[in-house]
Amino acid sequence: MVADHIGEIAQRFYRHLFSAHPELLDGVFNRGNQAHGHQQRALAGSVAAFATTLVETPERVPEQLLRRIAHKHASLGIRPDQYQVVHDHLMWAIGDVLGDAVTKEVAAAWDEVYWLMANALINQERGLYSARGVRPETVWRDWQVERKIKETDDVVTFVVKRNDDRLVKTSLPGQYVTVRMRMPDGKLQPRQYSLTRADDGEHRQFSVKRVRGEGGDPDGEMSALLHDSVGVGDVLTLSLPYGDVVLDDSGRPVVFASAGIGISPMAGMLSHLVAAGSGLSITFLHADLDEASFPLRRQVVNDVLALRDARMYLWYEKGAHSLEPVAGVFEGQMDLTAADVPDEALYYLCGPLPFMQAVRSRLIERGVAPRDIQYEVFGPDLWQADLD
Repeated sequence: MVADHIGEIAQRFYRHLFSAHPELLDGVFNRGNQAHGHQQRALAGSVAAFATTLVETPERVPEQLLRRIAHKHASLGIRPDQYQVVHDHLMWAIGDVLGDAVTKEVAAAWDEVYWLMANALINQERGLYSARGVRPETVWRDWQVERKIKETDDVVTFVVKRNDDRLVKTSLPGQYVTVRMRMPDGKLQPRQYSLTRADDGEHRQFSVKRVRGEGGDPDGEMSALLHDSVGVGDVLTLSLPYGDVVLDDSGRPVVFASAGIGISPMAGMLSHLVAAGSGLSITFLHADLDEASFPLRRQVVNDVLALRDARMYLWYEKGAHSLEPVAGVFEGQMDLTAADVPDEALYYLCGPLPFMQAVRSRLIERGVAPRDIQYEVFGPDLWQADLD
């Protein structure tokens, strides 16, 4: 019954929450995702997935789901006491939508579901903060923009430098940071961006694609501000690096498959491999509109050439033409059969959800174990993305 109404429950929950606590839209919640309904669907998907697991496989919790949420929360500096606030408004929303159907037994059951999930997240987040030697309020640090690089018409890369003497906490290959900026109306807004180059102890690098509104939706306010108003010398506030999709460099061959700006975490992983002088077998697969639209192209191609055992294959919608020294270039959508992909590889996927669904399905059909396929989904769809 709750599952049938979880979408409406999520909508009423957020309206009630922000009516009582408008400060949560100032630095914690992404109001763009609220406006588009993405956050509501993410909450509904995550709660429903957790509850379903408790019913179907009560002996284990959905570790991947919890791990991804915990990393996202840690990058936002979420505090344990905020879970009580969420609990109170979520329970109100369940009762408001379902009315008399919420008996004492139903209310008690969902109260238990919530706190099982919340306490699991609180414990994971406590561990993430402790491992970095920070508290929720100290995950943030100011950095100064040293370079702003135009990658394509829609993508810019920011290279930021530390502006104090504190040690730079090393990122893991594939992780992201949250960038928190004050909007023109005075409100703080957070957005996550993958780190696109290995740390050097002084700098961090991330790339931003301009979000253009479609179907009447407004343009992305954070990406527009970063593209149009932030320049060299300006100061940006970044969180410590977090993210659960990180490179396994234990020795097995690695295949990266990306599309568009989905190349961001892959570029970061590749950069780490170059910095480490890795001898891993690397196959890099990327799909884009054309060569001019390929973000971070120069960096990625140079890194592939720098590795001892690496090759790249490209797919362009506007024709099979490339000036880069790649192993193959093809027209149309990514076709895994066209590339020389090693056996027993680990796969990392990032790009639009339909792209990842298609690639993952082809890999499963080829006999690749699901545990050997990791993926990063940008935005709140992360916890409800049904790639299975």
